[in-house]
Formats: sequence, C-alpha cells, structure tokens
Amino acid sequence: MSSGYQPRTYRADQAAEDLVPWRIVVEETDLHIQAELELWDSSRQATRTARGQVEREIARRPEFSTSLQPLYASENAEEVTARMYAATAVAGVGPMAAVAGAIAQYVGEALAAGSGQVLVENGGDVYLNITRERVIALGAGQSPLSGRVGLVAPAGFVGGVCTSSGTVGHSYSAGRADAAVIVAADAAFADAAATALGNRVQLADDAEAAVQWALSLPGVEGALVVIGATLAAGGKVELRRIDES
Repeated sequence: MSSGYQPRTYRADQAAEDLVPWRIVVEETDLHIQAELELWDSSRQATRTARGQVEREIARRPEFSTSLQPLYASENAEEVTARMYAATAVAGVGPMAAVAGAIAQYVGEALAAGSGQVLVENGGDVYLNITRERVIALGAGQSPLSGRVGLVAPAGFVGGVCTSSGTVGHSYSAGRADAAVIVAADAAFADAAATALGNRVQLADDAEAAVQWALSLPGVEGALVVIGATLAAGGKVELRRIDES
C-alpha cells in the first residue's frame, strides 16, 4: 500500500449541503466521507478492517502488492482482497490497481445501515450510494478542463466512479491521460478498469479508441478520458459544466 501521501486540498469544495462530511485517516489510507449523519467510529473501524485484509494478503503473498498483471485468487482471500482479485482479472491489471475502490466500497457498505446516503472518496476514487443526483467534479491536473466539467451521478446510483491519471498523483499509470474515469456498479472494478483505461492513452488521438475499448469490458457502464484539451466519453456518462467561482 503506497506511502506517498498527498494532501487532498480539493476536498474543501466537495461537501454536499445536505450531508455531513468527515475525514478518516488510518496510516496511508485517507478517506473523505459524507453521510446523513456522522458515523465516525463505524467508518474508522471499517477502514481498519479493510486495510487489515489487504495487509494480511500482502504478508501471505508479497507479489499481491507488486504485480502489474492479474493474479489467481488465493484460497485465503478475504472479502476486500477477493474483490480486488476478481476486478483486476477482468481489467487485466495487478491487484493493487483496485485497492482504493475496494476500500471505499467496503467502508461505504458498512455505513449503509446507518445512513440512507453515503459517499466515500479515496484518492480520487468514489463509492456512492445516493438517493438524489450528485455532480462529481473531474480533477484532471493541468488540463484546461480540470474542475470545469462534472460527471452526473443520477439519483439511485450505487457504485463507483473511479479515476486514474498518468500526470497527477503517485499511483502507477503507464499512460499519459490527465484523467481516465470509469463508472461501474463495483468500485473495485471501476478502479481497476480506470487504471487499464489510462494505460492505453499516450496521445490525444488515443482517447476515443481507449474509451471504446473500456466499454467492451463486462461491467463498465461509462468511460471518460481527458488528455490536455481533449475529452472523449461513452456509455452512461452525463457531463455538466461547472462554472468557475
């Protein structure tokens, strides 16, 4: 699990007026959570549990943390790591490409009994269980589109909106996309597929073909790529302009 912590300075603009925001930090895992009421203790315990499952899998099988290719699931895989194995087998990337989405979803599902709406953001990967429409601003580094375009998550959406980048942050990407975004019902899979999508983008001319490739993966509901001033999107992706303040 990466130790390259970066401050999430964009989070000040993320709080929804009808939800209560709070932050959970457990070692390198840094979550921004919103729900109908603060569930700090439950969210911290769920975060510790999820991290513990990943750490145990790494201790049993060190290549789980380093492989850039899918691995067969181990017999001892627990809920979080089993989801990571399954997600990356479809996306064609290494298990840790799904870790942020898997932890976000585990925590979000743990909080569902205490709140009718939950949003859990983990380093640009978001798990949502919402009853009203939400707009997620797209962070895309130095792209002129960064922070000016939002992806609309419709009322009733349950799943992940996950982002990979070859120009922002410390997570591994073999591509040069400023943002590669996947929408899927499973956040671990959305995370893994976003990495795979971003890996396929070196130039603006690659964006459209990469999106179409992502849409061919079973489970991908929507895909989007931003590279420089170029944006390509397909599937269940509704975009909305965000006016500059």
